[in-house]
Amino acid sequence: MPETIDGLFDTAIERYKAGEPATDLIPVFKDLCDRAPKSSPAWTCLAWLYLLDDKAALAHKAAQKAVKLNPQDAQARVNLAVAMLETGQKGLREHVSFAQQLIFVNPDWREEIEQSMADGLQRKPGWESLQKVKNWILETN
Repeated sequence: MPETIDGLFDTAIERYKAGEPATDLIPVFKDLCDRAPKSSPAWTCLAWLYLLDDKAALAHKAAQKAVKLNPQDAQARVNLAVAMLETGQKGLREHVSFAQQLIFVNPDWREEIEQSMADGLQRKPGWESLQKVKNWILETN
């Protein structure tokens, strides 16, 4: 019996949480995005992995898809803002502001974003773009 998309996604998330490197997981999430092109969580994860792997242009494309599919996803907005910063794109203030609003109305989302950013900074120490976005989103609330 073939695994469901949700099952594959959950397995891939567990692998990430277990510390598997982004380079190993990128093909897994690319496959998930190919199989479920309307899955905002899959695109959000793929964008994050690309950012961890210093592939900002690919991260930007994936994050744009994630935000288009689910504009209310704070993590997708964070990923897009970081990718925009790393690729020198204009207009990231809109995404930072929207992410601030989202985490303001839902404390659970704020906690998830804080954990995600801490994880990113642990996996990629000295990640300047993420640190800037973190300061803009979390320190100004």
